[in-house]
Amino acid sequence: MALIKISAPFCRELARVIPERPFSLEFWDGGKLPASEPDAPTFYVRRASAIAHALRAPGPLGLGRAYVEGSLECDDLDKAFIVVDDWVPPAISNKDKLRLLATLALAATPAGIPRRPASELILKGERHSPARDAAAVRYHYDVGNEFFALFLDESMTYSCAVFSRGATSLEEAQRVKLELIATKLELQQGQRVLDVGCGWGSFAIHAARNHGVNVTGITLSPSQAELARQRVAEAGLQDQIEIRLADYRELADEPFDAISSIGMAEHVGESQIDTYAQALYRVLKPGGLVLNHAISLMRPEEDPTADKFTMRYVFPDGHPLLLSRTQQAFENARFITEHVEGFMKDYADTLRAWHDNLDQHLEEGERLAGIERLRIWRLYLRAARHGFDVGYTAVYQLKARKPL
Repeated sequence: MALIKISAPFCRELARVIPERPFSLEFWDGGKLPASEPDAPTFYVRRASAIAHALRAPGPLGLGRAYVEGSLECDDLDKAFIVVDDWVPPAISNKDKLRLLATLALAATPAGIPRRPASELILKGERHSPARDAAAVRYHYDVGNEFFALFLDESMTYSCAVFSRGATSLEEAQRVKLELIATKLELQQGQRVLDVGCGWGSFAIHAARNHGVNVTGITLSPSQAELARQRVAEAGLQDQIEIRLADYRELADEPFDAISSIGMAEHVGESQIDTYAQALYRVLKPGGLVLNHAISLMRPEEDPTADKFTMRYVFPDGHPLLLSRTQQAFENARFITEHVEGFMKDYADTLRAWHDNLDQHLEEGERLAGIERLRIWRLYLRAARHGFDVGYTAVYQLKARKPL
């Protein structure tokens, strides 16, 4: 079997039914299918299991599994996303579809039924219950603090930076974003601020150091909380900042003067967005401000939870909502919207900086996270950037006030 080019029949059939192709294919057994146009990406099918994954789970999940396990590679991931998103293959007759499927099955035969990659997560329990949300968040951040440090800036800010106001580096753009949020919240010395989804403490440290406020930050990630506390101590701000391991639904009726939520609402989901807004309203003082900074879906017809690859490998149960739905939740909770601002291009630029940083530390990334998780993150950061480039997603800051 090893001497037979089992990919050759598939290449012949594909060349016949799809004569115009903005990609090329190269197979492990020497079979090749050239692109019909210049400067096209090349997909390398390293093992038969890539085809078996594609047959077992057609679409992004199967292709993603093949890429994560290393049986499918591409020489240019950015161009690959353009092909996947923009290329519309010609109509193929049912007869030709069957012939293509038969040749694919023949090529996949040596792999049998492949196992899912070890890094794939399938969550149990009720979606967006506190326990399942905690498991989802921990999966995402269990890749490790040192791994995130490979591509984030020194402040460890893991959300959209603001380049559009003159910043020329990732570090400067993140400082601009943190100060922008502090300004929108009208922070005053001595105020109590709640930072929901505080991450590694970047906003808490910025607000306490530069505006003299006292901050309570909450996260569901033990590794984040540990490093955030360490960074607070190193900054000498232990008297002003407390980092808690807590769910937003566990907040007691303690009054805060202002609330920031930066890159956290995407984890809340459609079923809990009203509960989320009500929880923030309950702990905010009358007249206080809340700033919700979150990714938003731009196409009402799309269901992001249908993307099984993202759900199982990157953001389990992640669910960016339409801006209108988020604003509705805040207004249902009786907040008064005062300002909305979008940063779509800024997030594309942020993600570009992140994936370029990670590409400069591939060997260290593999050592810290393993090859599967490294592949996931290289794919994810580019896929996310592509979503902002083409207008599939955006990021908005929603500023609202609790009435007196």
